[in-house]
Amino acid sequence: MTKIKTEDADETLEIPERSYSDLLANLNSIAKPLAGRKLTKKIYKCIKKAVKHKNIRRGVKEVQKFINKGERGIVVLAGDTLPIEVYCHIPIMCEDLGIPYAYTPSKNDLGAAAGSKRPTCVILIKSNSDYQEAYDYCLEEIQALPLPY
Repeated sequence: MTKIKTEDADETLEIPERSYSDLLANLNSIAKPLAGRKLTKKIYKCIKKAVKHKNIRRGVKEVQKFINKGERGIVVLAGDTLPIEVYCHIPIMCEDLGIPYAYTPSKNDLGAAAGSKRPTCVILIKSNSDYQEAYDYCLEEIQALPLPY
């Protein structure tokens, strides 16, 4: 259970945490390649480390802009984003430029990993020597995922 304080200091809402299998029920049709449970946790940890060093790009417009400018990294997309037209062009851009990408099941969890209270549907993680081991692990695992075509 996750406890969230409301505007009234006396009230707290308890929200049940959803399991990985529960999150899979909300995936959209283009969420492939999907990171497994273990890889998803590793990606979230890598994002948290990247946020400390300010080495992430968050949101469709920002990620798209920096991919077009030639920035490299790992693109992480939320699999439960609807409508899919919001970000369905990002995987195509990544494939054209050889940038590895993967989907995670929840935009809420993706936003929380980035230190935001709001959901986030796309994040670009940039490499840094301070968390290189975690970054390299995620990169290898994402490149090993089967592509949808």
